[in-house]
Amino acid sequence: MKRVSHHGRGISYRRSARTDDGPGLLCVHGSGGSAGVWKSQSRLSDRTPVTALDLSDHGESGSLTAQPGYEALSGYADDVVAVAEETGDRVLCGNSLGGAVAMLVALDRGLDLDGLVLAGTGARLPVLDDLLVWLESEFDRAVEFLHGSDRLFHDPDDELVEISEAAMRETGQAVTARDFRSCHSFDVRDRLDEIDVPTLAVVGEHDKLTPPHYHEALAASIPDCELATIDDAAHLAMLEQPAAFNSTLESFLDRI
Repeated sequence: MKRVSHHGRGISYRRSARTDDGPGLLCVHGSGGSAGVWKSQSRLSDRTPVTALDLSDHGESGSLTAQPGYEALSGYADDVVAVAEETGDRVLCGNSLGGAVAMLVALDRGLDLDGLVLAGTGARLPVLDDLLVWLESEFDRAVEFLHGSDRLFHDPDDELVEISEAAMRETGQAVTARDFRSCHSFDVRDRLDEIDVPTLAVVGEHDKLTPPHYHEALAASIPDCELATIDDAAHLAMLEQPAAFNSTLESFLDRI
């Protein structure tokens, strides 16, 4: 893990680069996650550098004092900008909460980008009321719910589920709840036409958390946005179907 400091906190990231060619891909995880969710995307590093960061309060990164909502999302956006400026990566790839953060960076941070990949996300990310309650009061129930059929995964093996559940518990209840509440408040539907870089909206065909119509709306409203669906996958398509997900990313990189 490498580390960059900004705003008084250190942000950890992993970088794989078997070549210096290409724009560089910077991957941003979702709620309760960490850089490890992108482990299979390092296979792309023979065509462009691939970086995955731990957002503040996740993985090995430092702490962020922020209320759920824009304050937390803005802090996470600062994390992404700091790593992008350190690495020179010019394509952001965000999943779920990470997609919201990537859109916020593209809209408000003035970072020079070549492209945007929005995976399992949306311009608005409402969270089920019961899940918000469970995240605060019955965390084990929330974790079990998220790992139910066609939520995070479509048809995973037991080991993948165990690893995912352990990662969420390692992040902890307070930070995971803040993440989901930040998603719940996120809404940039009226600003999508301001995104001025080539964009890919990619979704697992069975994703119930951010279903395909979220991504259809992104493709319809962002001026230069294509839509891709990953078969036999749900919300974490990059983990569940890494070969198909990576092939879709490669096609997008070829285009831009």
